[in-house]
Amino acid sequence: FGHKDNCDNLIGPPCRNPWRLDRTSGASSGGAGAAVAAGLGPLAHGSDGAGSIRIPSALCGVFGLKPSFGRVPNHPNADYWAARSHVGPMTRTVRDAALLLGALAGPDPRDPLSIDSPPEDYLAACDGDLKGLRVVWSADLGYAAVDPEVRAIAEAAARRFADLGCKLEECAPGWPDPGAFHKVMYEVNVAVRQVGRAAEHPEWIEPSLMQMIENARRVSAIDHSKALLARSVFYGEVFQFFETCDLLLTPQMPVGAWSAEPGPNQGPKQIGGRPTPTMFDRLAFTFPFNLTGQPAASVPCGFTSEGLPVGLQVVGRWHADSTVFRAAACFEAIQPWAKARPPLP
Repeated sequence: FGHKDNCDNLIGPPCRNPWRLDRTSGASSGGAGAAVAAGLGPLAHGSDGAGSIRIPSALCGVFGLKPSFGRVPNHPNADYWAARSHVGPMTRTVRDAALLLGALAGPDPRDPLSIDSPPEDYLAACDGDLKGLRVVWSADLGYAAVDPEVRAIAEAAARRFADLGCKLEECAPGWPDPGAFHKVMYEVNVAVRQVGRAAEHPEWIEPSLMQMIENARRVSAIDHSKALLARSVFYGEVFQFFETCDLLLTPQMPVGAWSAEPGPNQGPKQIGGRPTPTMFDRLAFTFPFNLTGQPAASVPCGFTSEGLPVGLQVVGRWHADSTVFRAAACFEAIQPWAKARPPLP
C-alpha cells in the first residue's frame, strides 16, 4: 500500500476523493485523508516516507503534518536506520493536529532514532504570531514542474504571509534536484522489503511495485552507497539554506487530484507543459524533506477551477514543529477552510 501516490490495490476498488469521486485521494495515507475530508472523523494518523501524509492532505483539502523525524516514535519498524518515514496527524483544523501530535509525540527507547526529549506545547504554539519571521516562497524549488493554476493559487496564499507580519521573499533555494539519487534509495528500500514476497507470490504484486523491484536489481552496491552519500551532501545544502530563513513555502502538489482508476498510466504525464513520466516527478515538493527530516505541513489554500483542493506546503527548521504549527494556525485564522465540505451524495 505504501509504494505509490495513487490509493488503489489489487483486492478491491480504489479510494476516491470526496471532492470528486472520479479522482484519487492520493496516497499512501489516502484512506485517512478521504475519511477526514468526508467527515467520518476529525482525526487520522498517517505515515510519510516520501509524502504519504502531505499528498492526500493536499488532494483532499485537509491539514496534514509530517513532524520532525523521530518526533513520533515509529515502532515496530522494519528499517529504523533508513530514517525517512515520519508518523503524524491528518485533521480538519490545525489545532486538532496540535492536540493529536501532543498525544503521539515523545521518546521511545524501542525506536533508536526517536527524539529523546518531551514534546512541546503545540496547542500553545497555535496562539502565537509570525511577526519578524523570515519566510521564503518558492514556486518550483528551481526545478519542479507545476500546473499554472495550482501555482497561482499557492502563490496567492503565500503572499498572505506578508499580511501576518513575516518578512516574505521569493527565491529558488539553490540546491540541486535530489530526484535521481532519491529514486535509487527509494526503489532499493522498497525492493529489499518486498523481493521475497515477489518471488513467492508474484500474482500478489502490483506491476508498479514489480517494476521498482526490477529497477532495484540493476543498482550496484556502489551506486546505492553513492546515493546515501548524496543524501548527506543534500542535507548540508538544505541546512545552509535554512540558516537564512525560518520557513519555506511551496506548492504541496504540482497538480490537482488525477483519475482514481487503476492502470499502468496513473497520474498526469505532463504538468505545466513539461513531461512528468514518473511518480517521482509529481513528488518533487514532498520527498526532499523526508531526506532531511524537517517538519513540513500541507495547509489547504484554495480550489482549482475543477473544484479540486490545493495545498500550500510549510517547511520549518529541524525540530521547529511549533513554528510550523504557529504559521499554519495564523494562516488558518485569515483564510479558514474547515467549514468547506465536499459535495457528497
